[in-house]
Amino acid sequence: MHNSHIPADVVERVVKRRGREHVHDDLTPTKTALIVVDMQNAFMPGPVAHAPCEMAPHIMPQINRLAAAVRETGGVVVWIQTACTKGDQIAWSNAHKIVTHERALKRFAALERGSEGYALHPALDARPDDIYVEKHRFSAFIQGSSDLDGILREQGVDTVLIAGTVTNVCCESTARDAMMLNYKVVMVSDCNAADNDEEHNASLRAIYLTFGDVMDSPMLIDLLKRRSNVRTAAQ
Repeated sequence: MHNSHIPADVVERVVKRRGREHVHDDLTPTKTALIVVDMQNAFMPGPVAHAPCEMAPHIMPQINRLAAAVRETGGVVVWIQTACTKGDQIAWSNAHKIVTHERALKRFAALERGSEGYALHPALDARPDDIYVEKHRFSAFIQGSSDLDGILREQGVDTVLIAGTVTNVCCESTARDAMMLNYKVVMVSDCNAADNDEEHNASLRAIYLTFGDVMDSPMLIDLLKRRSNVRTAAQ
């Protein structure tokens, strides 16, 4: 896993601004969604990948444990899968022009709907009753990317836990836009994967300073269980 680290001076700035270290430690488990971004074969080390992240396989056990806790405490688990259609090649042409032609072609093939690259990695504990959402941009929330926002609002979700790969691209983009749409956002430090610690931690710091909260999966699992017990006792 990454050596995730939020510097003490950053924590101090957050506490001074917000009044406490973790602003979303009051989450309601039944209004919480775990959003797992792009844990597809196309982003895993292997022959079908177009952009493999070497760290991605190492976060799957933590994602599975957190997903189980979210389900057990009444929340929802959402698996996000990127697709690249012929329409995307036209409507988002700039994204494919700023990389080499060879890399763009590899992306088209790897993320073709229904392909091996499009599929979620088989080691993930994805359940039939979970929610599956296809996206067409880095962010799952930006206009035209997916119907994730509408799905979550129908479920009564107000808090999103962001996991997946890569931390500083699709995960961070999704987290930022979620906050703009008025969701409480938590980046799960040990459930995100990037190409290196530096990029991973830079993304966590950016989210923590301005857009939301950062916690690891053991803290969140404990928090979900405690908050669920509090809610049950109050009923």
